[in-house]
Amino acid sequence: MEDIQAKILVADDDIMVRSTVSKILEMFGHSVISVGDGSEAIEVVDDSYDVILLDIDMPNMDGFDTIAALNTFDYDIPVLFLTGAGSMDYAVKAINLGAYDFLTKPIEDLDLFNVKIRRAIEKRMFIRRERNYKLQLEKDVQTKTVELKKKNELLLSYSNSLENATIQLMSSLQNAMEEKDFYTAGHTMRVTEYAVLLGLAMKLPEDELVILRRAAQFHDIGKLVIDLSCIQKPGKLTDEEWALIRKHPSIGANIIQPLGFMNKEQFIIRHHHERMDGKGYPDGLKGEELDTLTKILIVVDSYDAMTSRRNYRRNLSMEEAVQELKDCSGTQFDPLCVDAFAEALEDFTAIGDAFSREYLEKFTVE
Repeated sequence: MEDIQAKILVADDDIMVRSTVSKILEMFGHSVISVGDGSEAIEVVDDSYDVILLDIDMPNMDGFDTIAALNTFDYDIPVLFLTGAGSMDYAVKAINLGAYDFLTKPIEDLDLFNVKIRRAIEKRMFIRRERNYKLQLEKDVQTKTVELKKKNELLLSYSNSLENATIQLMSSLQNAMEEKDFYTAGHTMRVTEYAVLLGLAMKLPEDELVILRRAAQFHDIGKLVIDLSCIQKPGKLTDEEWALIRKHPSIGANIIQPLGFMNKEQFIIRHHHERMDGKGYPDGLKGEELDTLTKILIVVDSYDAMTSRRNYRRNLSMEEAVQELKDCSGTQFDPLCVDAFAEALEDFTAIGDAFSREYLEKFTVE
């Protein structure tokens, strides 16, 4: 067997035994520190020791008290008790208290003594390896956690950048569409501001306000792929032209569908022409089948349509449009949204454009 050198602490009140045991251990190549009782052992012990030899019968602090104190340090150092030939019961008790082994004195069988010491040293080596492994594993976990956190932050940053780039591209396309149509120019911007105004008035949480603003900003994006030249013609639209226009909510929802971060917006966009009585389109949803954000967009989109110029009718004043909303409250529009919007419009008009800039810009999509 390969020689193993260790640091060993010997505690025995008998100076002759202490000296003899120390010399034998040094003969086997170990470094030895010897003390006269348990209290001295407690004073000098630290995690650098590999094995501890304790006599049981010692003054001040016997072997049982000493091992109890050692256990509180959590060093996990193997303890071997030195016991006389007539004290085997003590040895058994010591082992039950956590001692690794026991040695009888006087020491007569050096080979057996050496084997027991070596086994205790190997036990200590195993404990150290296990402890180091756990420490290294904890460090590795911490390192991997930090790396994973950084990667997640990079992915989140990339995701946010991709979302913003997608939204900017869609906004540019929609703005280009509106600039071609004199009658719908500015419609999206106004509907968006009205939506946020009403959302604030209804005390929606900020995350829902962001969703509402996005949905409002892209609620007519389906018109990008529809020929809307019919809107600019004089006179009312034919049934065929109305049927074409009525496709834009579902088309808009299909455009938004691949964007996983806009699932809620997709629902709002698809249903912003539904009615409370179920007579809207494209799916004929009604009442509580429509969520609050969709109900808000239905109200503000209709309001802007009524107050905007059209070639086949005059635009209504704010008072006239609000009255129209109230007249259709409960059938076409949600009553709570109508009442809150009417009140918010009065406050908005009184406060003026400063309100718009200070509060609404907070929810502008970057």
